[in-house]
Amino acid sequence: MGSHAAAAAAAAAAAAASTRANSLCRIFASSKPTPPRKHNAKIKRAPTPKPPAADADKKPPKHLDAQPAADAPESDAGPELPKSYRAIYKDLLQQSDPDKLVSEFIEASSASPRFREKHRVYDLVVSRLASFGRQDGIQTILDAQKSFLEASTEAFAARLIRLYGRASMPSPALAAFHQLPAKHKSTMTFNSVLAAYARAGDFDGLVVAFQEIPASHPSVAPSLYSYNILIRALCQKPDLSAALEAVSLMEKHGFAPDIISFNTLLNGFYNCGRMDDAETVWEMIRERNLEPDAKCYNAKLRGLVAEGRIEEAVSVVERLEKDGPKPDTVSYNELIRGYCKAGRLQDAKKLYDDLRKNEYTPNKGTYETLLPRLLQAGELDCALIYCHNMLSGKGICRTAVDLLQDVVDALVEASRVEEATKLVELGHKKYYYPRTGLRMPHTPEDNKSIA
Repeated sequence: MGSHAAAAAAAAAAAAASTRANSLCRIFASSKPTPPRKHNAKIKRAPTPKPPAADADKKPPKHLDAQPAADAPESDAGPELPKSYRAIYKDLLQQSDPDKLVSEFIEASSASPRFREKHRVYDLVVSRLASFGRQDGIQTILDAQKSFLEASTEAFAARLIRLYGRASMPSPALAAFHQLPAKHKSTMTFNSVLAAYARAGDFDGLVVAFQEIPASHPSVAPSLYSYNILIRALCQKPDLSAALEAVSLMEKHGFAPDIISFNTLLNGFYNCGRMDDAETVWEMIRERNLEPDAKCYNAKLRGLVAEGRIEEAVSVVERLEKDGPKPDTVSYNELIRGYCKAGRLQDAKKLYDDLRKNEYTPNKGTYETLLPRLLQAGELDCALIYCHNMLSGKGICRTAVDLLQDVVDALVEASRVEEATKLVELGHKKYYYPRTGLRMPHTPEDNKSIA
């Protein structure tokens, strides 16, 4: 009965969160403008980075994972570490026992304030424990850091909260915020909570946190960065009207939306196929005399390609080449996707060649679009050339290992074992790919020799 009751309680909580999130439009409509708070001047001297708008070819947006500025050294010098930081980092990197990883990290982080200034090792250990499925270990090491919060900087507190987001643990991130010393309950740590919810994909929870934290903590005032995270969250919901309302809300509270705000809206509308509503966003950009950048047009290209309107997409890129802003690699990737989707592989290949001739650098999205299509079309020679372009020379990039393995497998199946071997060796060079992930497949000859 206990488990059924817990499940019912969880369902009720989720429904409540969803209801509160869906009622945001009404909250926006009834919100009154408030004058900027005095402490905003302090915030502007040390602003949090703006969240970049998403492009399909790129890594998850950096603003959801960005670290605060490096912490200032803490006042107490503390004992020296028994080993150098480099040696400790190497030991943690090689530790395969998650329990020992937790205990060794806590020992090192407790030994010296200087260790606690190192962002990279915190990211590494949290990521490794997450890969082990050990959220309990993440909770343990981050709980161990809380004893240092009183003497630490605001940036250290924000970084701890963001680490929960890296592990997709937004509820503990919110709990950690509430446990902070009063001096650290600020716009910076509030933004870290929002980023943690965004990273975990809990957009209803993010909306609720956006409403409730400033309402219960007078020291917290949403910033432009906060509103941009909110807009991005609302763009993930079926009803996009609340995302537009967020622009009105931020203007009522004295913040001018920037091009990132509108780029996020454009992506939201185009991704949902709402082309006419996207034109409303373009009109808002013009009314505010903002200059759209390539990312704004990339959102439009993505929408046109999704609807199969490839010639219109080509016209957009041609106009950008002539009048600006200059298209980037992502712009051309959208056209390549459009050509591939329309079965026009030769046009896609020509565009790839033009991309390289004009000194644009093909990226992960370029190759992850083209290589599967080339293999499907039996164009193995071309696929092999693209793989060598990808792994050597200018603009080295790394695709998913499975994609490169597909090319290796196709080469072996075509009895081109020597070329497959060279490609695997190139993939291993400088540790681009682990040997367990990219390898030569067994051949019938191998089976005969074993027999």
